[in-house]
Amino acid sequence: MVSKIISRALGVPLTLLLIAMNSDNPDRGLFISPVRIPILLSANFAEIRSDHFHSGIDIRTQGVTGHEIVAAASGYVYRIGVSPGGFGKALYLRHPSGYSTVYAHLDRFIPEIEEYVTGQQYQNRSFAVNLFPPEGRFVFRQGQLIAFSGNTGSSSGPHLHYEIRKSDNEMPLDPLKFEFGVKDNIKPLIESLVVYPMDKTTAVNGKNEDILLAAQGSHGSFYIRSDRPITVSGRAGFGIRTHDYLNDSWNKCGVYSIEMMVDGQTIYHFEMDRFSFDETRYVNSHIDYKRKVRDNVTIQQTFAAPNDKLSAYKTLVNRGVFDFRTDTTHTIRIVVTDSHLNSSALVFRVQSQSDGHMPEQAGSNNTRLLQYNRQYRMADGDISVSIPENSFYDNIEFKFSRSERPESLYADIFTIMDRFTPIHKAYKLSVKPVSIPEGLKGRMAIVSLNGNGRPSYVGGEWSGDFLAADLRSFGSFSVGIDTVPPEIVTNGFTSGTDLTGRRELRFNISDDFSGIKSYEAFIDEKWALFEYDPKNSVIVHRFDPKRTEKGKMHTLLLRVTDNRNNVAEFSAEFRW
Repeated sequence: MVSKIISRALGVPLTLLLIAMNSDNPDRGLFISPVRIPILLSANFAEIRSDHFHSGIDIRTQGVTGHEIVAAASGYVYRIGVSPGGFGKALYLRHPSGYSTVYAHLDRFIPEIEEYVTGQQYQNRSFAVNLFPPEGRFVFRQGQLIAFSGNTGSSSGPHLHYEIRKSDNEMPLDPLKFEFGVKDNIKPLIESLVVYPMDKTTAVNGKNEDILLAAQGSHGSFYIRSDRPITVSGRAGFGIRTHDYLNDSWNKCGVYSIEMMVDGQTIYHFEMDRFSFDETRYVNSHIDYKRKVRDNVTIQQTFAAPNDKLSAYKTLVNRGVFDFRTDTTHTIRIVVTDSHLNSSALVFRVQSQSDGHMPEQAGSNNTRLLQYNRQYRMADGDISVSIPENSFYDNIEFKFSRSERPESLYADIFTIMDRFTPIHKAYKLSVKPVSIPEGLKGRMAIVSLNGNGRPSYVGGEWSGDFLAADLRSFGSFSVGIDTVPPEIVTNGFTSGTDLTGRRELRFNISDDFSGIKSYEAFIDEKWALFEYDPKNSVIVHRFDPKRTEKGKMHTLLLRVTDNRNNVAEFSAEFRW
């Protein structure tokens, strides 16, 4: 019934819309802009983010919250999300065309949705909810108001995160492949080139080390200075630092495709017009992970590791790696294209040498070569590491060491690989403390240590005499303890305060080590909804006369718990 309602609103039969959905060339005019202001982007589709590709576009909202958000096409709300992090407040609309749209980091929904969500939050006694209303509950025509822009969740500033997905598999698509007012006639910029030796015997300019070279040029034509020749002997790969600009925006955006040709033959072609969420972590193999973590520089590699299963690779000849073994000069051309088909090219030459190989380098005594497609378990008395198969992107030398603990920690410091080594799947780390302070077993946790030895919370649960945690990064680890409760800052609110005429009540809550696990508040001994903004350490209660009677004294109890179950409480009376 809902599909018929929507198709009538569109004025197009549902069967015709389904045909359009199955076409390889989607109707570029199917969606309108989700905002009623000039559409300018601060980020585009498939940009490189921490551990993932960006799944939509970010639309500027003029630096403020509260702009009207409209349905980009007729449809119904099939999901509503509210979370302290991630998308914050988000609406998901399904359309009869076979597509869905997502609107995230919202400030608030329209009143009827807001009332529905609030009722569910009180019913579940939780600010964070993930709701799936009936299909006919919230139906909208194209252009109808659905929400207001905000800065909720993990947003770093006011904007609208907007996605277009395939409804059948929730796969995000590049919204810029549809036409709804985004302008771009600017060609991508190519900043630098990296040449990587792919074997221990490969020589790049006489050394078994990668080299980084600045690219010169502009307006789509880039090159490497001729006084910086590149010589290679053996198997090598390349990477580039590149980004794109859109009209009227100085934000650095991602690129749509990268193609590399050697002597006119395409050996690598990456094209990102869609991806599935279960493959997005392969971004850590697609980029130079070490440079990203160490230098915060994004280099996109034009080769793929054996266990890199990104569907975006359209062409991979020898996985994008070229064997420079003959005394020949090769011409390399790397073409970068954005979603609007503006393109730039980096052209350079490589002198191949047949006799410049490096001698084989021996591994150190504390390393072991691991195959990426096998599982491993390493145990050494008071530590064990279990790594599932296909956790690495390529075969890798596994490194492990231990050092003596300082007095502030409860286990030796175990260094597993290093923080510059990516891992795709979670592995299990189990550590046995040297001692357990009486009555404080539940306050102990695995910690990671930065380069200065400062610990940060990891977590873990007890399994016999060991603390065990599932981790997605390597580094140095030990066991610490957290006995300090969270902090509640009342912002001048004390018992007996008169809040008559006030619309809201807010507190700052924070924890300096293990972090906030939960909070709950009660007004007159009844659960009260407080919205949580962790990036600003703020919780806010908006008074509702339906739940809190006006003109009376009330009691408040606020309880905040950290991840090691230390508890802070605040109680008071107030008039409202």
